[in-house]
Amino acid sequence: EQGLAAYYIVMPAEVSSNLARYDGIRYGLSVAGKNLLDVYEQSRAVGFGTEVKRRILLGTYVLSSGYYDAYYRQAELVRHKMRAELEAVFKKVDIILTPTTPTPAFKFGDKSDPLSMYRQDIFTVPVNLTGVPAISLPMKMVEEDGAALPVGVQYIGPHGGDDRLFDIGKQIYDTIR
Repeated sequence: EQGLAAYYIVMPAEVSSNLARYDGIRYGLSVAGKNLLDVYEQSRAVGFGTEVKRRILLGTYVLSSGYYDAYYRQAELVRHKMRAELEAVFKKVDIILTPTTPTPAFKFGDKSDPLSMYRQDIFTVPVNLTGVPAISLPMKMVEEDGAALPVGVQYIGPHGGDDRLFDIGKQIYDTIR
């Protein structure tokens, strides 16, 4: 239940941490500036899109002192709980099959409802938070508002189950192509 919220705390924290090195000097796009601070500001302004900047800011916030325990540490507890729950499930089943997203894909360029777009991650959150392997495959196209939009399924395996997922993916690919 708390997985989506935890994901949107852990993921921006990782984005913020990982992209901090892209300063335009050692890594990433470099844009000329009047001084070092200007190079940093210009490089990051041009090199990162709006969504990336939003995630960097949120990640920096949840990792900052005073908020780390309130947000990031709590999200990590959810992550560990989810990992334990998945381990228990995989003692009973070999593979989990889910839709990749709860609805067909959005039309290209559609940004009308960001929260709805974020909710599309609900079925991939367990995989992304726990590190278990998964494979997502397009299965068919559905008609929605005059557009053909893809629908996919996701097979999730236990830790170390990558080979099994590759086999499943190949069998499905060979069948539907």
